[in-house]
Amino acid sequence: MQQCDLLVIGSGAGGLSAAVTAATLGLKVVVLEKEPVFGGTSAWSGGWMWIPRNPLAMRANICEPVERPLNYLRDELGPRFDEKKISAYLDAGPKMVSFFESKTAVRFIDGNKIPDFHPSSEFAGLGGRSLCAAPYDGRELGPLIRRLRPPLDEITLRGLAIASGKDLAHFFNAGRSPRSALYVCGRLLRFARDRLRHGRSMHLVNGNALVARLLKSAQDKGVDLIAEAHVESLMQEDGPGSRVTGARVSIDGRLEDIAARHGVVIACGGYPHDVARRRATFPKTPTGHEHWSAAPPTNTGDGIRLAEAAGAHFDHTLKHPAAWAPVSLVHRRDGQIARFPHLVERAKPGVIAVMKNGKRFTNEADSYHDFIASLIDATAQDEPLQAWLICDHAFQRRYGLGFSKPFPLPVGPHVKSGYIQRAPSISQLAQICGIDASGLSDTIAAYNLGAARGEDPEFGKGATPYNRIQGDASHTPNPCLAPIDKGPYYALRLYPGSLGTFAGISTDAFGRATNADGVAVEGLYVVGNDSASIMEGNYPAGGVTLGPAVTFGFIAGHHAAGQSASL
Repeated sequence: MQQCDLLVIGSGAGGLSAAVTAATLGLKVVVLEKEPVFGGTSAWSGGWMWIPRNPLAMRANICEPVERPLNYLRDELGPRFDEKKISAYLDAGPKMVSFFESKTAVRFIDGNKIPDFHPSSEFAGLGGRSLCAAPYDGRELGPLIRRLRPPLDEITLRGLAIASGKDLAHFFNAGRSPRSALYVCGRLLRFARDRLRHGRSMHLVNGNALVARLLKSAQDKGVDLIAEAHVESLMQEDGPGSRVTGARVSIDGRLEDIAARHGVVIACGGYPHDVARRRATFPKTPTGHEHWSAAPPTNTGDGIRLAEAAGAHFDHTLKHPAAWAPVSLVHRRDGQIARFPHLVERAKPGVIAVMKNGKRFTNEADSYHDFIASLIDATAQDEPLQAWLICDHAFQRRYGLGFSKPFPLPVGPHVKSGYIQRAPSISQLAQICGIDASGLSDTIAAYNLGAARGEDPEFGKGATPYNRIQGDASHTPNPCLAPIDKGPYYALRLYPGSLGTFAGISTDAFGRATNADGVAVEGLYVVGNDSASIMEGNYPAGGVTLGPAVTFGFIAGHHAAGQSASL
């Protein structure tokens, strides 16, 4: 029987955070990953973490008392607000950043200009609460780079991952600014060189950079990283509810028991591809197949089932069971269907979203989660959950539309494949898509009238700080509004999707799994999307999935090592 101090099941940012923390504190750690590659959903993510009062903000003189983010979450979460767990998160988050900066290969860049989603609360932040992993040179990983999950292909530029912020702005402006054109040429040349030498980009950004930095740290700390390892069951002292002492694992076709003296951390990415549990917990999803998650397809709820079998409680009573996001479906050449998450272009000037009746249903520049929540609310029980993005030719060439990239990349192949629809007039576009033509024409006319003045009387697109930072700062008077009047016109069908699940295993302020009575299952920690979200199914800001995942991994690592995260 193999022995270790802490066994981590899953290799996303939450699990790796726990592993790196515990190893830094002197524990012998083993990480198990069922896939051939490490990184989970985190490697596909934007990599942003919501960590109020973090050291990067403090160094920029953005200082606020802890009561402000605490009260913001109190306003957002309402009666489900758990002060003990939220306080543990807000206290440990900045300490996690300092710990990783000083003791590991993890480095960060600030998001000091990124506002919270909902300014209706007086405690909402206008910046200083977000950060992301700094770009990383993949060559530093050595042979381990081959085990890093590459970015989701559909959101890259043919394999080249683009970071949000300045990096993305340069790509959008390459046809308008010589400086941006030069920058993009440099990025493309480096990418071409990396593809020739290494088979992939070595300039890692977003969640890929975060996972790479955590993997490098784990490697440096002597963590045993084992891929293609399938956990069959957890080992316990005396049946369900008793202390967890390890796991029975299938590695290379052989069953092996791994004993874990200090406990087991489950971090397997939630259940976005567990069809039966989706059917049971997702709204207006009668068969479970109406939902299209953008998370890796192997996130099928394994960790949740392991924890339940050990006596832990699955909490599905949250406001929303998942972190919603609109997706479009991309048919790959190998027959697979990829999900493209629409996180960027909805806020740009010159695009709206409508339902089958041709009417808008929300502020398109609001968060991806709020967008789908509005679609769910607006859709009748017996109607399919679908919407259409509508734009004109000028918009598509400037910003792209989903997987169809902007100029100079051609749009024709996407029209030919049926990914997007194109027509010379709005009425013809409506007919092709099965949208009510009169309703759509009336909607476009009303929208254009306001957009010409920079106003959106119906939904207030561009009215909030978050709307505006997602828009186009070079477009005035409203960075989120422009008329849709330069044919031909385009439409793209959107489906309900998610970036991960919120419903999950109940945990306490130390990251320990709890049973239905709130009593901890000793020796069992659950972090990331396998745990019930501390945001209680709300989405108050970008990074409220990854931020708690990494922070509670840090807390769990300390607790397993017998130390306090309140350093």
